[in-house]
Amino acid sequence: MTVPARRTTSGWGAAAVRRWWEDSPRRWPTSGLWSLIWLSAVLYVPAFDPTSGPVPYLVGAAIIVIFVPFYLAVNLRPGPLRRWSPAFATVLALVTFPLDAGSSILLVYAAGFAGSHRPRRVAVWWLAGLSVLVVALTVVSTIPLPWRFWTFGPTLVLIWVIGMITVEAADEERRAARRHAQVQHLATLSERERISRDLHDLLGQTLTGIVVRAQLAQRLARVDAEAGLAEMAEVERIARQALAEVRATVSGWRQVDLGDEVTVARDALAAAGVTLTVARDPGIALSPSAETALGLALREAVTNVVRHAGARTCTVALRRTDRRIVLEVTDDGVGGDALDGNGLTGMRERIAALGGEVQRRTRDGSALTVAVPAVVSG
Repeated sequence: MTVPARRTTSGWGAAAVRRWWEDSPRRWPTSGLWSLIWLSAVLYVPAFDPTSGPVPYLVGAAIIVIFVPFYLAVNLRPGPLRRWSPAFATVLALVTFPLDAGSSILLVYAAGFAGSHRPRRVAVWWLAGLSVLVVALTVVSTIPLPWRFWTFGPTLVLIWVIGMITVEAADEERRAARRHAQVQHLATLSERERISRDLHDLLGQTLTGIVVRAQLAQRLARVDAEAGLAEMAEVERIARQALAEVRATVSGWRQVDLGDEVTVARDALAAAGVTLTVARDPGIALSPSAETALGLALREAVTNVVRHAGARTCTVALRRTDRRIVLEVTDDGVGGDALDGNGLTGMRERIAALGGEVQRRTRDGSALTVAVPAVVSG
């Protein structure tokens, strides 16, 4: 026979406290804990009242026992306690004031709660209302003069000092949260734009190559089935490679190799009946960011040649000047004055991020010149 585990009230309470602590931030509000020292007023203020006996001190001890856990809960955990904390502190002060005048210090905590957890305009109204309460308590207090002013005067001052400090701190926290949200939003937009540019550059040439080779395979299939099958196999290879590059682009770690891009460009142009000539100055070393930018620029330029140029020859030249690395793609096609599309716009943005520039000439064929500073290229 299995004996059920005993579930005591204290066990449930300990578990609840443990869960509460585990879910709470590990950073104690050290900037606010020191202010609990003001709570000692509930014990020393009765000393100024000659008619007081032991009751005010017992009430003061009860206030400390009740208020300290509440104060820690408000500071450690967000939730409805924060919304109601000014009212709780105020009610506790008013209920206990007839027995312990020192409980008026709770109005200072109410001011701090209001400044920290209520909107600025509402918080200021709270400060004004608490000030009126302090004046009223001063009038009805039995503490003799001038001790009465020494008791309630600091409370009135602290309501505005602590209240406005917390109001300003809360405003700054809200401004910081808005700035953080804006930064996150801009970072998200930037990442979306990066993915959009990279996918356009990637899929533009790849899909164009697939279309050209599929058309070539259809023509070959009529006269040479084996050659047509070989072209379709190449279409499959290109499609699989494009799928892998799309995944790498989305994950953000794709690295473009300029030499591989030249090889891909040669195959794509050959399938379209365009002869490619490559000229590269020896000894040019490129950083990963510069090589990726130039490789994607070459991809976009070759895609445009295949799609729009109607060219027979194309030349790719990579050379180094005193201060720049220059990539130039020229063809003997029809040229034209078409406006920049998404691909060229994305290319300009990517190259501009490296401090470079893009120029395009569309007379007597077309020429695309991409230049990046040598200082960021190697």
